[in-house]
Amino acid sequence: SILYTGYATARSITGFGFAPDFVWIKRRDGVANNVIFDKVRGASQILFVDTTGAEKQQTCNMPTDVFSIADGFKIGASGNVVNGNNMTYVAWNWKANGSGSSNTNGSISSTVSANTDAGFSIVAYTGNTTAGATVGHGLSKAPEVIITKSRAGTTGWLFGHESTTWEKYLVLNTTAAKSDQTSIWNDTAPDASVFTLGSDTFGNSANTRIAYCWHSVEGFSSIGKYNGNGSADGPFVYTGFRPAWIMYKSEDDADVWTIVDNKRDPFNSESQKQLRPDDSATETARTGGVHDIQFCSNG
Repeated sequence: SILYTGYATARSITGFGFAPDFVWIKRRDGVANNVIFDKVRGASQILFVDTTGAEKQQTCNMPTDVFSIADGFKIGASGNVVNGNNMTYVAWNWKANGSGSSNTNGSISSTVSANTDAGFSIVAYTGNTTAGATVGHGLSKAPEVIITKSRAGTTGWLFGHESTTWEKYLVLNTTAAKSDQTSIWNDTAPDASVFTLGSDTFGNSANTRIAYCWHSVEGFSSIGKYNGNGSADGPFVYTGFRPAWIMYKSEDDADVWTIVDNKRDPFNSESQKQLRPDDSATETARTGGVHDIQFCSNG
């Protein structure tokens, strides 16, 4: 996670320690879309996480060489989405493997940028609305989370998670509880080479699509589920390391998605500054124990 303040002039955001291939930016102090860039689609192409909108080009006046520096990214002299004057932002960043290469492991060929050490890949492909179609993801293990979106269409962000055994799905841009539909993931769990699509156009529309895939890596990342207890002294969730970034959502209820991180709350034992992938709202500081997340050394 990187924090910065907008200057309304083109500049570089640095201090990452690596060159990111996937960047998710959200304004903190006001209403603005969650915006995603990745190196596979190209730096001039943006998607908004909290909408169903199709991919747009250069709406934020981002430079075409946004990913050209070794320790961060470049932003243009845009409006309030990524570089408004004196506005505050957070950028969440992942390293994949550059602009990607061809992958023919699935029945649908894909372009994949994969960081197998970190368990993260970016996958571009064209859907075909055919049940049982498979797409190569480039990782060494089966993904535990897959987020996919039509680049050309106006369907939402399909969110698959291993806890639903790929029989159900969530939608990242809504608060809806999980839904059951065979034609989304074809009721088939991913394996170490491919993930499987159903016939529904929500997940397999016949146009260009992008998918972001993750699996847990011991000591680095953890994907899973936990049961709430309704108590102010909530459950402990083991990860095996001190978390830096957490995204969570109730599977069973119509409730918000929430992201917390250790940069926006660096000094407190409890993280209270929260942002929502499903909404363009300003950062919320939850006080009085409501939705607090305490970062521990191992969970």
